[in-house]
Amino acid sequence: MTETTQTQRTAPDGAFGAHKPRSPEYTLAANALRQDLFQGAFAYRPMRRMSVDGPLTRRLPGRLRECAAWAPHAVVVGAGLLAMLLAWVSAHGGPAPVYGLLALVPVLLTLVRPVGAFWLSLGATAASWVVFGNLGGWPWSPGSFVAHLTVLTVVAIRTRPRTAAWTWMVTACYALAAETVYGHHSGDNSGPMLVLSALVLLVVTLWHIRRDAAQEVTAQQTVTAHERSRRTLLEERTTIARELHDVVAHHMSVVAIQAEAAPYRVQNPPPELEKAFATIRENAVAALTELRRVLGVVRAEDYEAPQAPQPTLADLDTLLANVREAGLTVEKTVMGAVRELPQGVELSAYRIVQEALSNTLRHAPGASARVEIGYVLGGLALRVVNGPPPATSLTKPSPGSGHGITGMRERVSMLDGEMTAGPVDDGGYEVAVFLPVATVTERTDDDGAGA
Repeated sequence: MTETTQTQRTAPDGAFGAHKPRSPEYTLAANALRQDLFQGAFAYRPMRRMSVDGPLTRRLPGRLRECAAWAPHAVVVGAGLLAMLLAWVSAHGGPAPVYGLLALVPVLLTLVRPVGAFWLSLGATAASWVVFGNLGGWPWSPGSFVAHLTVLTVVAIRTRPRTAAWTWMVTACYALAAETVYGHHSGDNSGPMLVLSALVLLVVTLWHIRRDAAQEVTAQQTVTAHERSRRTLLEERTTIARELHDVVAHHMSVVAIQAEAAPYRVQNPPPELEKAFATIRENAVAALTELRRVLGVVRAEDYEAPQAPQPTLADLDTLLANVREAGLTVEKTVMGAVRELPQGVELSAYRIVQEALSNTLRHAPGASARVEIGYVLGGLALRVVNGPPPATSLTKPSPGSGHGITGMRERVSMLDGEMTAGPVDDGGYEVAVFLPVATVTERTDDDGAGA
């Protein structure tokens, strides 16, 4: 095997210097030009139909609305027919059909291959001049002028602004080359073409920038709304955890105190009983310590545990009195046999009614509301419904933050309940909730199964 090494020889006088690498700016511009105007120039890219969800098109009837989606295609075809008509008129006789097609085809090609249509338009312009001579303008005849301006506009709309800038620069180079090679002719329209196309491309570029900015704002608003909803959910879960922490801690404290005091309520209790109560107390204290350690992380640094116990349905009358003082006419209806429910259910039911009435005050000022509480078999049913705000109300509705419904759904979901919320026929709003509660028989069966 023979290895051959080629070396570059430099003349002694330095006539042929070493090759200097291109600058990064030149390389970047060359790559951009090749990517925008040459790579995939004739790739198939059909023009999309126009969206018909705008403020005007959505009002059109069905058939006409479907036709409106093809409006951009119709405008392009109309511009192509106009260019063909001008070319036909300026041809004066024999070559008119061929010259008309040279003006029409590039415009129609922009519907499927925009960059390729630009190159075809330049080629058709040059071919028209070489074959048919001066037909009323230099270097663009009337038909070619309209056709090329239409092609530049459609390419700018369907591609990015950088591609539009390249097409304008190539058009300027073509005009300069035509005047350099063939000299100045009467009716020179290079200036009008370059100025008018530059204005059109500037307008299209501004439209692109505005559209991209609007899309970015819409995307950012969507992300912000998602993050706000997620933060609202986390805040509501934190609030629920705080409240349940207080409820469970209270019960565990009562268990520990009763377990410690129980042996002293019996004279001469057996050692086994004392040991059992001591074990109960130790477990209760340990569970209380772990509960405070784990759930204590959800408390804010400035959060202080409430001195009063958490509210229940027994405190609902006080809540309704406060709401009436705020100007809301509210009625309460209780159905079924009132019974004691688990404190977590009582607390969640109270908070749901409280939030529903707050939403009524906020969104329907001056309206009346009705609170229905049903103690049914297997759970608790709640229904809070309000009427529409009166037309003579002087207080304007407040938009609120949207946390209320999210918080209510989170509480219902925590208890494996069901909830519906939405407007009613008379213009009001209704919140209906069912919170399941296990009966004594079910709890006994569960305990037996677990044992």
